[in-house]
Amino acid sequence: MSDLLTAGALLVTAAGVLSAVTAYAISRRISQALPVLLDFLIGAGLIRLAAEISWNSIMVAATVIAVRKIVAIGIAAAPRLQQP
Repeated sequence: MSDLLTAGALLVTAAGVLSAVTAYAISRRISQALPVLLDFLIGAGLIRLAAEISWNSIMVAATVIAVRKIVAIGIAAAPRLQQP
């Protein structure tokens, strides 16, 4: 079961990279593509956490979620900072 979950996490990561590249190619805005990538990475991290429950896996998942939150706040604040 662990090998299956690890393969699933890898598949979700690859789908996230492909989706983020596609989102960037369509919108030409990193602010549109980066949240897509980070959402998929959160999903992959949670799948890995289900495969191997350890403090290292928990820290990786928590770090990706924290980065996602910080990026979301930064993206939301950027348009307000650029306005005169």
